[in-house]
Amino acid sequence: MRMVDLIHKKRRGEELTDEEIRFFVNGVTDGSLPDYQISAFCMAVVFQSMSDREIATLTDAMAHSGDEIDLSEFGTLSVDKHSTGGVGDKTSLILAPIVAACGAKTAKMSGRGLGHTGGTVDKLESIPGYRVELSIEDFLKQSRDIGVCVIGQSADLAPADKRLYALRDVTATVEAIPLIVSSIMSKKLAAGAHSIVLDVTVGSGAFMKDIASAEVLARKMVEIGRRCGRNMAAVISNMDEPLGHAIGNLLEVEEAVGVLKGEVKGDVYEVSLELAAAMLSLVFGISHEEARKRADESIASGKAFEKFKEWIAYQGGDTACLDDTAKMARARFSHEVKSPESGYITRMETEAIGNAAGLLGAGRMVKSDPIDPTAGIVLAKKTGEKVKKGDVLCTLYADREELFPAAEKAFLGSLSFGKTAPEPQPLIYKIIR
Repeated sequence: MRMVDLIHKKRRGEELTDEEIRFFVNGVTDGSLPDYQISAFCMAVVFQSMSDREIATLTDAMAHSGDEIDLSEFGTLSVDKHSTGGVGDKTSLILAPIVAACGAKTAKMSGRGLGHTGGTVDKLESIPGYRVELSIEDFLKQSRDIGVCVIGQSADLAPADKRLYALRDVTATVEAIPLIVSSIMSKKLAAGAHSIVLDVTVGSGAFMKDIASAEVLARKMVEIGRRCGRNMAAVISNMDEPLGHAIGNLLEVEEAVGVLKGEVKGDVYEVSLELAAAMLSLVFGISHEEARKRADESIASGKAFEKFKEWIAYQGGDTACLDDTAKMARARFSHEVKSPESGYITRMETEAIGNAAGLLGAGRMVKSDPIDPTAGIVLAKKTGEKVKKGDVLCTLYADREELFPAAEKAFLGSLSFGKTAPEPQPLIYKIIR
């Protein structure tokens, strides 16, 4: 079998056999295929796409290209959640203890973040003492004992995807739906959960900018997950403004704690409850309404917050700062950004706000960059709110004062003002089962 023949075949729009797709993935994984042939194949997929059968085979082959986690001992109780990304997205911190408090098992591997803020692992690591590296034996034992464990992603989890993504990133082939689906779902399949909920974000702070495209991606991932034997659902959520008010690693932990304590409501609470309900509905085969009721009760009863503390303590984290968030580390400096005019905030360019947080030290451009866990932004106003000139719009946090001017400029540049309030947007556009 020759790779050039597979490229020709896909370029003509023909379907590849399972054997041909697995030949391609094996060559990506073992290094026998050169970068230029892999890149040419990806470009052919951009123009000719792939059938659902081809995508399912590609996804399955990538999932089996490296380490796999065996969660079969938990039967149908294991559940995972994946977000396509956003700004201020701390839902994994909230969902995991809620779902575990309701009797499911969230044994999860999460990656580090690139861009404006850290990923879930970076947020957890901002809690003093939290260990993101555990042996598989300890990972499974903790999940068995308390129902929740979140560690850093194995370097050998779906290694075919790492090489493919690196080449897609520099060859303008990132946007192809078959390649997006196989990239996301191969890692989720290798992580072993029986049920998977996808949070497909849409808007100015998301990878997918319009609802139609987000729905296409969501439906495709749900279909491919089912073809690969998983219980699937997708939630299409609004990322046209930051989720919640905190943007930055430790700041987001603090806001997540507020939600779990029942002290913080609003958008981050609502989206988290919807995602938790989707997870519990899959695991226990109950209605979305009943699942949401159970999730809400876990917060109201205090069980979700107690489970959060149990989880953090199990992995070496200091729970004193969770009981009293005033004990959390703080940035050396803060700076209030004030409104340059009066009116309504009509739009927030969410990605630009995320970039402003990155300028303060909350994110990284390459994986080796250090993150300042205390850096970030806390919003005082959001889309639709009326402000007067001079009102505080947000507070910036950083360990160096000289970082504030550029971040303030980026933040103010992300806002639009008008004389009338914009029409409110839904937090959840659609749930796909």
